[in-house]
Amino acid sequence: MLQRRQATRVLCRHCSPCHVCGLSLVSDFSQLAQRLGVSFRVIALLEEALTHRSYLNEHPEWARPHNERLEFLGDAVLELVVTQHLFRAYPDATEGELTNLRAALVRTETLADAAKDLYLNGFLLLSRGEARDTGRAREAILANTIEAIIGAIFLDQGFAIAEEFVTRVVLAKLSSVIAQEKVRDAKSRFQEIAQDRLGLTPHYAVLEEWGPDHARSFRVGAMLGDEVAGVGEGASKQDAQQEAATAALRAKGWR
Repeated sequence: MLQRRQATRVLCRHCSPCHVCGLSLVSDFSQLAQRLGVSFRVIALLEEALTHRSYLNEHPEWARPHNERLEFLGDAVLELVVTQHLFRAYPDATEGELTNLRAALVRTETLADAAKDLYLNGFLLLSRGEARDTGRAREAILANTIEAIIGAIFLDQGFAIAEEFVTRVVLAKLSSVIAQEKVRDAKSRFQEIAQDRLGLTPHYAVLEEWGPDHARSFRVGAMLGDEVAGVGEGASKQDAQQEAATAALRAKGWR
């Protein structure tokens, strides 16, 4: 138990003052369950949802697997809940409009913001190296953890409770996403303007990738023919493409 308390202290430098670092991890997870508004029957599912692959490298004694399977499941539940809500809420929207709305809600940035609202940083089980990285890689980890938690809730409580959680935590951001004009993402804007002004459809090329399998980073070029119009980096190819499109829009002076 001493080792687990020490691990919690390493992580708790990111969390809010209400967390008591001397508590066991099980107590901390119970606190988080209360914050999530979910009464877990099997708290081990929540522990698994918060376990990043890197943590197991330094803590082979930890009894839970990493969260990637739960993330896979939660991603599907999240997409279904969001898709169903948007389909019902916007009966006159086209398929393309609904797709853009959904993409804005489930993108890394939006999910990471939702994770920060829940102070998940203070509960992530990460290696010491990952714990020190608070940049784009952490954003991706937070987004993936939200999906894993959704998967855990679905397994433990069923679809209805998972749907309520997604509605309260993710869909609650819909109005701000629309207000901040994040619906039409940078790739869509870049393609629309490039086709209108140049008659070209942009494509994207991976220029470089690095890092271990569980924390890969990508540098991607937004291409107009053979021209590299913009370069972006991200913890996934999709995020790097968005950053590259944003850079290309800025470089071209397109709005």
